[in-house]
Amino acid sequence: MGQLVNGVWHDTWYDTKNNGGKFVREDAGFRDWVQDNPQAKFQPESGRYHLYVSLACPWAHRTLILRTLKGLEPHIDVTVVCPDMLSEGWQMGLPEPLFGHTLLHQIYTQAKVDYTGRVTVPVLWDKKTQTIVSNESSEIIRMFNREFDCLTGNVDDYYPQHLRSVIDEWNDYIYPAINNGVYRCGFATTQEAYEEAYQQLFEALDRVDRHLETHRYLAGNQITEADWRLFTTLIRFDAVYVGHFKCNKQRIQDYPNLNGYLKELYQVDGIAQTTDFYHIKRHYYFSHTSINPTQIVPQGPQLDLESPHGRMHL
Repeated sequence: MGQLVNGVWHDTWYDTKNNGGKFVREDAGFRDWVQDNPQAKFQPESGRYHLYVSLACPWAHRTLILRTLKGLEPHIDVTVVCPDMLSEGWQMGLPEPLFGHTLLHQIYTQAKVDYTGRVTVPVLWDKKTQTIVSNESSEIIRMFNREFDCLTGNVDDYYPQHLRSVIDEWNDYIYPAINNGVYRCGFATTQEAYEEAYQQLFEALDRVDRHLETHRYLAGNQITEADWRLFTTLIRFDAVYVGHFKCNKQRIQDYPNLNGYLKELYQVDGIAQTTDFYHIKRHYYFSHTSINPTQIVPQGPQLDLESPHGRMHL
């Protein structure tokens, strides 16, 4: 995981020395919006936008899920990067279709020649203005949720007005403790930083599990973006985070309510097809050589995600 500095690639890992060994994630560098508004710079048009993702990355996975749920596959095409992220960062298996680039950081400098910052997925590219609209997943999924309804006629709403305060409250709680919490465990470089993140992570998982005992989904009886944002961490937890990131107090499989909740979301039409465990395990175990210097990718675990989830009674 390197970065660009004034448009030049540097193979540098996260600097945790100045943060007491804690992993601190940088903010996204591109924060524009597609809007269904005649005055907007970026308007919804079929074929105008291209999405760069990694199947391993939970943040990119969010965007693939909303693209599927909202019927955007015919309108927004996708390039999937290789699972290996080594000295040149995310790389393409084949030259990507817009410019023939083989490295994701070339897409960033294509948009801004002197870009400085981390090179992350997802990336939403605008073919018309030849630039990156956004590389912030939480905002891309909001665009996919609403701004392209005029093209698809799909008005399913995963951020409905009447639930927004509840959704925002869950997002604000789950992001630092769980979504980013697993990374705070895995990328910590002091025992104290690791233990702090570990404690917060499992306190949060325990709280969510208790909530799901009496609630079918986070915000009630309707699946919302809060569920999908949590899902992409939960689906990777037993396969990667338990072992690789030392999040090993217990597995999601060991939680009575989280386990059924995870299986229910996985079994929603189209979601399994957005989930690739080969890419997930290959990326983490092979790319993070500071954590796993042998680069051996484990064969297991065997995950039971397709059996009945037993949550219909809630």
